[in-house]
Amino acid sequence: MLKHRGFPGRLPSTDHQFVIRRANAKGATPLVARERYRDRSPSDRRADVGFLAALIEHFGDEPFERGNLDAGRLSWLLGREVVAVGKLDPRSYDQLLRVDLARARASFPEIFAGEDAPDFGWEQDDDEQDDDFGDDSGEERR
Repeated sequence: MLKHRGFPGRLPSTDHQFVIRRANAKGATPLVARERYRDRSPSDRRADVGFLAALIEHFGDEPFERGNLDAGRLSWLLGREVVAVGKLDPRSYDQLLRVDLARARASFPEIFAGEDAPDFGWEQDDDEQDDDFGDDSGEERR
């Protein structure tokens, strides 16, 4: 499983995770396009905006491997703002995905608002983020 170094681990000041630490031994959690209803909580909606903003900042409109990106968070955007490159294999960590910038701009215009775009405080979370990507040897880093 590819680990996307430099990608935010979560939405700051929340429990909304964006990446997983290690591959599931039973296989990847399947990606399933989820319907976004109007009554979703504001924090869930902010997590969608933050995750999509991080995808755009990190990958732009270039294809990227699913890797350690959280399946639940991807599923909220799948089939709309995030599309499969080729045939979707929902259980593959190697699945290539791409951000559809036109749909992203239509669904989340606040991300593209220039100076008025939301600030998610990614820079403030750098120390915690480094801990998420330690080696998998089980040894604690000092």
